[in-house]
Amino acid sequence: MKLIDWAEVDTILLDMDGTLLDLAFDNHFWKQAIPTIYAEDKGISLEQSQQHLGQYYEAYSGTLEWYCTDFWSEKLGLDIIKHKTDMAHKIALRPGTEAFLTEAKASAKKVVLVTNAHPETLRVKLETTAIDQYFDQLYTSHQFNQPKESPLFWSQLEAELEASLSRCLFIDDTESILIQAQQSGVKYSVMVKQPDLSLPEREATHMLSVNQLTELLPIK
Repeated sequence: MKLIDWAEVDTILLDMDGTLLDLAFDNHFWKQAIPTIYAEDKGISLEQSQQHLGQYYEAYSGTLEWYCTDFWSEKLGLDIIKHKTDMAHKIALRPGTEAFLTEAKASAKKVVLVTNAHPETLRVKLETTAIDQYFDQLYTSHQFNQPKESPLFWSQLEAELEASLSRCLFIDDTESILIQAQQSGVKYSVMVKQPDLSLPEREATHMLSVNQLTELLPIK
């Protein structure tokens, strides 16, 4: 079954974490590694650390601060980028990512990365995976001072792209962000069902969803 009418798409917008890369790295980093490091640094128990961090995570979820490594370094008194760099060998592509990106780059479509990741996080992940070779443009929400959860992000992105969102396909692993993209005028929104390969595939929603990006091929 043809999921996308590629004749209606000029630009492919791709999220990074959980879409191109296995979200298992980020989940491990924030839910296991950082609580352990924070507990050791503050001289508290792992349980206390998890409780403190859980409150912080909940308070800032969905905001630009949530994605900002500078914010968390200051908030926690830890060098977040140093720890990410130390663990970078665990960063991995999701199955189908390279095949999809290869075909996307070879197509007549513009291929654009749109991520909430902090520029330094993006740097670490690109140095590890070299996926930047497949993209025409790279954008982080920090460039617009708005997360992808905000309609302001999408209006600024559209102006920056000098292309209509109505001619875009956007793939992400977060439903709320995909809904915002749709409401902002994006033609096609596709959700990744299993962003973290160590966890079960999520149940399909009313939104078009795939497990591997190769399900959307061929691009014609």
